[in-house]
Amino acid sequence: MIAICLAFVPWPEPGVLAALERHFWPGLAVTVVFGVVARLLRAVDLSGALAGVIVTWLLYITAGPGAFAAVAAVFVLAFITTRLGYRQKQFLGTAERRGGRTAAQVLANLGTATACGVASVLTRRPELWLLGVSAALAEAAADTVSSEYGQARGSRAYLITTWEVVPAGTDGGVSLPGTLAGIAASVLLSLICAAAHLVPRHWIAVTFAAGILGMLADSYLGALLERRRRLNNDQVNFLSTIIAALLAALLVRLL
Repeated sequence: MIAICLAFVPWPEPGVLAALERHFWPGLAVTVVFGVVARLLRAVDLSGALAGVIVTWLLYITAGPGAFAAVAAVFVLAFITTRLGYRQKQFLGTAERRGGRTAAQVLANLGTATACGVASVLTRRPELWLLGVSAALAEAAADTVSSEYGQARGSRAYLITTWEVVPAGTDGGVSLPGTLAGIAASVLLSLICAAAHLVPRHWIAVTFAAGILGMLADSYLGALLERRRRLNNDQVNFLSTIIAALLAALLVRLL
């Protein structure tokens, strides 16, 4: 059965295979060091470090060093904003656990980008899949920064579906400082992705817009489904990155 399935898998072109081989060992070395540093900083637990090494290595060898640079930027933004106002978040009961993010959290934020990276070497339209990588990472950055910064700046938020006042950190809650910070994060990731040649410069606005729309979709999913315990936070985050990648592809076709 496996052999039959593999027969229908489109294999990369020779030039692409050469690039994969060229990135194999450097990518492994860089991502292992990255995982060790993240673990030492207690940004991730052991499972999160292992998952992070795997997905960032896959992104490195398929989408290139630029994709790793974008992931590193997401990590730095998440690390800084997670620790910003930590006492305030402890008071709210929303602070990140001290052990760091788990494998499930890492995969929820980077799984879509990794899948798009792998698809970029198996299809004849790699630019669209690299756009998906960029949009998914922009959404992950925007969502994390908006949530963490919003909780650090205030104790209140507004439920995105009804605009009633709710405690900061409530599923589906949004705030002006958090939303503005999320927009800034999406802009920054879009610029980094363009500078790293993941997307052409004329697609920067598409990546940025998809990241913001994905962030808003995350809030809606949180208010409609997560608050009712139909989805958990990791599932919401994963779906939001998928939505961002799909919206990016749609926006490109419309523009």
